Amino acid sequence: MRRWAVTPALSRSLLVGALLLGAAVLLGEPALVVMAAPLVVLTAIALVMRPSSSPVLRGELDHVSLYEGQGTRSRLSLSNDEGAEQVTRISAQAPYVALHPASGRVSGLLRDGVPVLEISPRRWGRRTLGEEKVALTSRWAGYRWGPVLEHGAEMAVLPASAPFDSSAEAPQPLGLVGANRSRRVGDGTEFAGIRHFQAGDRLRRINWRVSLRTGDLHVVTARGEEDSGVLLVVDALADLGRSGGVGGGASSLDVTMRAASALAEHFSRHGDRVALRIIGAAWQFVGFGSGPRHLRVLLGRLASVRPARMPDDAAERLRFPVTAGTVVVVLSPMMSEAIATTTASLHRRGLPVLAVDTLPEDARTLAVDGADGFVADLAWRLRRTERDQLLTALAADGCPVVTWRGPGTLDDVLHRLARRAQLPQVRTR
Repeated sequence: MRRWAVTPALSRSLLVGALLLGAAVLLGEPALVVMAAPLVVLTAIALVMRPSSSPVLRGELDHVSLYEGQGTRSRLSLSNDEGAEQVTRISAQAPYVALHPASGRVSGLLRDGVPVLEISPRRWGRRTLGEEKVALTSRWAGYRWGPVLEHGAEMAVLPASAPFDSSAEAPQPLGLVGANRSRRVGDGTEFAGIRHFQAGDRLRRINWRVSLRTGDLHVVTARGEEDSGVLLVVDALADLGRSGGVGGGASSLDVTMRAASALAEHFSRHGDRVALRIIGAAWQFVGFGSGPRHLRVLLGRLASVRPARMPDDAAERLRFPVTAGTVVVVLSPMMSEAIATTTASLHRRGLPVLAVDTLPEDARTLAVDGADGFVADLAWRLRRTERDQLLTALAADGCPVVTWRGPGTLDDVLHRLARRAQLPQVRTR
């Protein structure tokens, strides 16, 4: 209701005051006039101070993009609010959004400023805040404007980076400038060998000890340092388990998104080129890039992921045109045979492929209304058995599979892939 209306308090004061004055005249009791006087005076003041303006509301957030677990403030700006004295805000609860105060109700005098509501998204994704009702009250509580319904704003909640760090280098760096040790000789700091001086060699590379002993100039060679391409493949075909948001239980998609965020941040921080492929409803793809701006794009795409089943005719989309030397990291609970087949095919192409298992240990399928609990548990155990067979087949094919556990998850596997890349390979023509 976007107009000023009489409050029940003013109506009661007017009615009781009129009754007392009428009774005083009919009964001739002056005491009733004394009792009615305060009500009549307050009613007259409230009627004289009746607001005539039409307030305009505009809600705004201090931040429209946050990491899950961070907080911001929801503010309300008022204009043309002459005559208003108090404002009341009541916000509805939204999934995975924490409010402070928890009831979502704040009220205060306008002279002290419009009260703010603190908001903290507890899970990644596109979050729509609950609808909010706003009401204004005039001086002496004579008139009320509203309550007016304001639709909740939308926020982009980025997945929080799980604690992760790695000291391992990329197995096959094929780039320009980076921090990974290359197999080619270059201007790096890693010792490669000593050879005779050639035209164009830098003087600071001369090894005087060997040169004086042999009588010929010798220089020290080093391995070049290059960047590497990293492709993150995210499986968003299903969300297994129950999510409790930040600080609570994690579903398979929670683990996948946070692991992908941590890996993207880690490789971007080390100067590598990172790309993203999402297997799900939108089949989103982000090309190779580096730097903070590219990392922001990657996290924004991860925040827009929605779980969806893969269509039957989408097998062609699982063929990734990946160049040689690109490290492929597949983040999946490995409950889909198509994902396992794609991982195996990338491995057979000679690419360094690493499958990261993101299925939580306590993951369970959500119960369906009317379904037998015994049958649901049996079906879940059958799916786990099929999943174990897929993981065994991948391991037998030589593709490493590791369970995500945070810092150091990929160190051992990347070291082994790097050693494997340095071995001589036999290629058939």
